[in-house]
Amino acid sequence: MAAINENKLRQVEKLYYTKQLSAQDVADELRVSVDAVYYCMRKNGLARRKTHESNTIRFNRAEPSFKLKKINNQKLRILKIIGTMLYWGEGSKSDEMTVDFANSDKDMIVLFLKFLREVCGVDEKRLRAFPYFYANQNVSKNINFWSKVTKVSKKQFTKPYIKKDYDKNKIHKMPHGLIHIRYSDKKLLNLIKDWIGNYKKF
Repeated sequence: MAAINENKLRQVEKLYYTKQLSAQDVADELRVSVDAVYYCMRKNGLARRKTHESNTIRFNRAEPSFKLKKINNQKLRILKIIGTMLYWGEGSKSDEMTVDFANSDKDMIVLFLKFLREVCGVDEKRLRAFPYFYANQNVSKNINFWSKVTKVSKKQFTKPYIKKDYDKNKIHKMPHGLIHIRYSDKKLLNLIKDWIGNYKKF
């Protein structure tokens, strides 16, 4: 194992702590083995990161799956406010990884998707639709309905939840059931939460 010279100790510290490179990346930079980096750190009392610290660094460096659009006109500014407020009211607050917006109102679903597409610049292939129907509703017909409304391929629909125990007097309120629009990207979820927090200040 090739040792790391003492005169490179400051370089190890800079790469690992300041630039937040991984031990393997430091090893590649110095053209030594990762074991040599660990040995150098142990020998000189340099603390290694905790697992959660490494995970945070990897998360922050990872490329987001979406590409924010430039908010350069009044229509997009309003759409950003609408989408953010919709999520504040109807979005999932428990999931920490996925944007999850649910509603039975097709116009509300369309507006939220417009926000995801035209403001957030989401990747269409990552959109998922999770339908929720009553047992007496036509599943195939309603999936066709929601696919047409959302412009999301039926291949991106997950297996629907079928509610068997329900009040028949309330079915008319959800003639096409309910649908969840989901987008799995923690960075987007955090961003929307930040926007909500900013609007709260008003």
